[in-house]
Amino acid sequence: MANAVNALASALQQAVKADAALAGLLGADGMTDRTLRPQHFPALVLGTVEARDYSTGEAEGAEILLTLEAWSAKSRREAEALVAELRRVAEGLPEGLDGFRLVNFRHRRTVSRREVKAGLFVAEASFRAVVE
Repeated sequence: MANAVNALASALQQAVKADAALAGLLGADGMTDRTLRPQHFPALVLGTVEARDYSTGEAEGAEILLTLEAWSAKSRREAEALVAELRRVAEGLPEGLDGFRLVNFRHRRTVSRREVKAGLFVAEASFRAVVE
């Protein structure tokens, strides 16, 4: 299942970099899976990932629950707008994912908040993917 997670993350990263609007907001780093130093904002970071066996009697599969974090130093509105752009781009993910087939990719929910100690805003967008 780890390979399916990596294939999905790679497809998301490529989609973000290929989109002119998101690339313009995020710069050369695009979406990352770690905190970069020095951090530039706004930023899009792959957060929590949970993979579950979703195999049937006919095919192997995985259910992947993942969270993407949109960070802003400016406002909650900017973080939420970044999530909206991410959702738009994610609708066009390819079905073929490096040896896997993306059956379903859906937004589940978005929660935004202010990180008081850091002085930043974050919007956490949760997604559910099914791959086989």
